Amino acid sequence: ESSSRRSTAAFFSGSKPEYPRRMHCIQGSDAHHLDRNPQDKSSPWGVGDRVTEVALPEISFQALKEVFLGDDFASTRPYRPAAETPFDHIKAARQQGRNIVQSFHETFSPKPSRMGTIIYDIVAFANTNGGTIYLGVGASPRGPVRGIDKPDEVMALLHDEIHKSVTPPMEVAMDVKTSDGRKVIEIKVPQGKETPYVLGTGQIYVRQESETSLAMRDEIIRLVERRSAPAPSTMAPPSAAPKAVEAPMTVEPVALLDVAPPRTGVEVLEAEERENVTYYTVQDLRNGNVVRNVTRFSARHLWHYAITEREARPIREEDVAWQGNIGLWKTYQRAGVKRYNLVQRDREGKLHVYYGVTEEGIHGEWRVFLEGEKAQPQ
Repeated sequence: ESSSRRSTAAFFSGSKPEYPRRMHCIQGSDAHHLDRNPQDKSSPWGVGDRVTEVALPEISFQALKEVFLGDDFASTRPYRPAAETPFDHIKAARQQGRNIVQSFHETFSPKPSRMGTIIYDIVAFANTNGGTIYLGVGASPRGPVRGIDKPDEVMALLHDEIHKSVTPPMEVAMDVKTSDGRKVIEIKVPQGKETPYVLGTGQIYVRQESETSLAMRDEIIRLVERRSAPAPSTMAPPSAAPKAVEAPMTVEPVALLDVAPPRTGVEVLEAEERENVTYYTVQDLRNGNVVRNVTRFSARHLWHYAITEREARPIREEDVAWQGNIGLWKTYQRAGVKRYNLVQRDREGKLHVYYGVTEEGIHGEWRVFLEGEKAQPQ
């Protein structure tokens, strides 16, 4: 039930680059004692202290298996005695806030401009890793739950709008949950298999961290390639002599970097001026995608920040807190999330600047820059 971003449940929420699919988190596997030990402040639990409740249509192993293989994450919850308030999944989601697989809309209106922002999120999640949208509640856990007065009517309107404005056809799962006595609509969007999903106006949206943005040309190409890629086979391939294949081109040879880069944030790889306009090549560290021909005008929020920082405040080595060949340049807050601008010196002495890295992307030796943490081996 921990609300920490470092909790086990948060690690498998789908927001981590190394685990992009949300998973059921079943408590009880981390008992450190036979009996509860209150003197152990970090891990006091004994065997049986952390119990998970599962809602089943029938008591059988088959029903339990179907829950664990499914995506109804409200069907499992930490056990609480009857005298305590039941576990609130909506509250738990708000404590994690907006991220690459969650968005929140505090109110609903049938006006095209207001409903459009919800549809943009749905399309963006389908084109990225899937995700969950909550209607009737804001992202901040300190704010009140406004709720949706007529959830059935709202869900019907949204279903009609999705079928009318999104191509190819897609299905989402909508359900009504209760939080603080108010009705909240939960929309589950699966990762799309027929990408890209396009609005009737021709727009294609993707999700980058906590933002929904219009897809750039290179991103659209990758969405088409993802749809065209053959599904992974479950059959063992026939034995054959190995064939020599051309190695894929990488932006920066891994051999030049002693430590793998962070897993979130962006790096501005290069800039080129053409007809008095500067075009940038940007790499998304979460998925390794490289997007070319980005301008200040077309850059989304994090990209725009990185480009502005690169041009207005060029990095100076003396401003970096170095730990060997990796360093911390600065930290800042955006939308309530702490972000890090990190720096790395490769074996040829070139500096790589990683802008807007979140805690989810900081791993291994980079973790020395998190408060109270020590570096971990790769």
